[in-house]
Amino acid sequence: MELNVWLTLLLATIAISVSPGAGAVVSMNYGIKYGLKKSYAAIFGLQAGLLIQTFVVVIGLGALIAKSVMLFNIIKWIGVVYLIYLGLSKIFEKVETIDEEEHLKAYSAKKAFISATLINLTNPKATVFLVAFIPQFLNPEYSLWVQFGIICLTLCVIDIFVMTGYSSMASKLKFLIKDVKAMKVQNRITGSFLILAAIFMSTTKRA
Repeated sequence: MELNVWLTLLLATIAISVSPGAGAVVSMNYGIKYGLKKSYAAIFGLQAGLLIQTFVVVIGLGALIAKSVMLFNIIKWIGVVYLIYLGLSKIFEKVETIDEEEHLKAYSAKKAFISATLINLTNPKATVFLVAFIPQFLNPEYSLWVQFGIICLTLCVIDIFVMTGYSSMASKLKFLIKDVKAMKVQNRITGSFLILAAIFMSTTKRA
C-alpha cells in the first residue's frame, strides 16, 4: 500500500472512529463505572467484533449480507433487540451505594469483552460500510491479504486510541458512582443512548 493511500485511510478511519456510536457509549460507561484500566476489556471486545466483521468482508460474506434482504434484516434486528435490552437493563438497573472495593469486585472482564464484541457483531450497518469502505484502498497490483492486514490494523489501532479517549474522559467523572442520584442519571443517559443507537440501527437499509 502506497503512503498517500494509507494516509487517506488513516484520516478516514479517524473521522469514522470519533463519530459517536454504541461503541463510544460502551467505552464511556465502563470508564465512568470502573475507570480507564478496566474499560480495556470492553474496548478490546469492540476490536474483536471489528476484526471478525473485517474477516467476514474479506471472505465475501459481507457482500452477501449487503445483497440479501433477509440476512441483513435478521442481523439488524438481532442487533436492535440486543441494544434495546442493554439500554433497558441500564435504565432499570438497581442502584445502591457501595464502597469502591465492592464495586470493583462486581466487574467482569469476560462479560465486558463478550458484550462489547456482540455490539459490533450485530451491527450490519458496519459490515455493509466495510464492504464499501475497504475496496477503496485496495490495489490489485499488491498482495490483497497484506493490504487487508494494513487496513484492519489501522482500523483497530485508531479505534483503540479513540475509545480510550472516550473512556478516559468519562473516568474523570468516576466520583459520581458514590452518589445514588448521579448513578441513576448516568444509567438513564447511558441506557437512552443505547436505545437511541438501536433506533438508528433499525432505520438502516441495504446500500
